[in-house]
Amino acid sequence: MVIRILVVDDHPGFRAGLRTLLAGADEIEVVDEVGSGEQALALVGRAQPDVVLMDLDMPGMGGIAATELLVRDHPHVRVLVLSMSDDDDSVFAAVRAGARGYVLKGARKAELVRSVQAVADGGAVFGPALASRLAGYFTSDRPGPELPGLTQREREILGLIAGHLTNPQIAARLGLSQKTVRNHVSAIFTKLQVADRSQAIMRARQAGLGVTP
Repeated sequence: MVIRILVVDDHPGFRAGLRTLLAGADEIEVVDEVGSGEQALALVGRAQPDVVLMDLDMPGMGGIAATELLVRDHPHVRVLVLSMSDDDDSVFAAVRAGARGYVLKGARKAELVRSVQAVADGGAVFGPALASRLAGYFTSDRPGPELPGLTQREREILGLIAGHLTNPQIAARLGLSQKTVRNHVSAIFTKLQVADRSQAIMRARQAGLGVTP
């Protein structure tokens, strides 16, 4: 299936370059582009993208606020941040807002395409340098809520993840489709601000969750 992309960036030249970069990628189509968060929110319902490539620093509504509103109103759409900023505050703010990935501008085509595909498939993706920093941050000892904002179903799925069940096994156990499980897992990663299953398992174990298959 073709992955439909909406590009949100206030620099026309960058948007044009991104279109050119992605034009040769199989199964990826840039369906539209806009220059602000406000325009993205107005267009997303009509464009029906699978993934939104979101800049952070834009005039008017910035990418963080736009991501939060977009994820709230269109939960089936995944946001992949594509930004020049690599500071911790920007990365963590994007994750808290609901972004499913964060890649730095200047990433090679192969990395960007892999990131788009992974996010579209329900994964959580970060560039290598950012992933390393996230791993260090979220595995360190620090105060905070253990399982903030998880629904009952998400806590149930997190418990099964902590029991080392795969997504297909979780789907079979709960009578859900694998796509639904992937979406729940991605939402769990976002809410817990973790980059992968190993970090999610650590957070679950700290909260006393864990189911033996």
